[in-house]
Amino acid sequence: MRLCVFLGSSPGRLPIYAAAARSFGTLLAARGIGLVYGGGSVGLMGVLADAVLAAGGEAIGVIPDALQALEVDHPRLTALHVVRTMHERKALMAELADGFIAMPGGIGTFEELFEVWTWAQLGYHNKPCGLLDVNGFYRGMAGFIDHVVAEGFLKPAQREMLLVDDKPERLLDRMLGYHETPHDKWISIDDL
Repeated sequence: MRLCVFLGSSPGRLPIYAAAARSFGTLLAARGIGLVYGGGSVGLMGVLADAVLAAGGEAIGVIPDALQALEVDHPRLTALHVVRTMHERKALMAELADGFIAMPGGIGTFEELFEVWTWAQLGYHNKPCGLLDVNGFYRGMAGFIDHVVAEGFLKPAQREMLLVDDKPERLLDRMLGYHETPHDKWISIDDL
């Protein structure tokens, strides 16, 4: 079992973000869940990978060659895959992972999460997608997504495909027990 974790290449403003990444990395290793991530040694990415490795877990990085120098690729990973493009990076991370979790990060983190969630909505995969809501970081986004449902642009079943939790253990349990409910992607006037 491997989970792909999307998170910041910056540490964020508050120390709680690094503490959460460290704790989550230790938890993944303790549960025997491998990490797939962006391959960097800086920011929350580095903190998470270091924690997984320190606890004896598997950490697999995927990084585009152009970002190796910028993100300072991690030198001690279980495996590091260097690819040409961001598209190749996301495709390989998705192939290597059994599910996806976003922790605090910036627009790259958001884009990665929304892409894999879209792939699930379209039926390209049935892997769970989750948000680890550290310190309320994703509270506003979750509220906006609920607004998108209320406005008729996303079905409730599609919203339920994105698991949101502020407790790492509980989110992992929900991810491991996830079973996609078949649904029709397209919204009709009858759904509104």
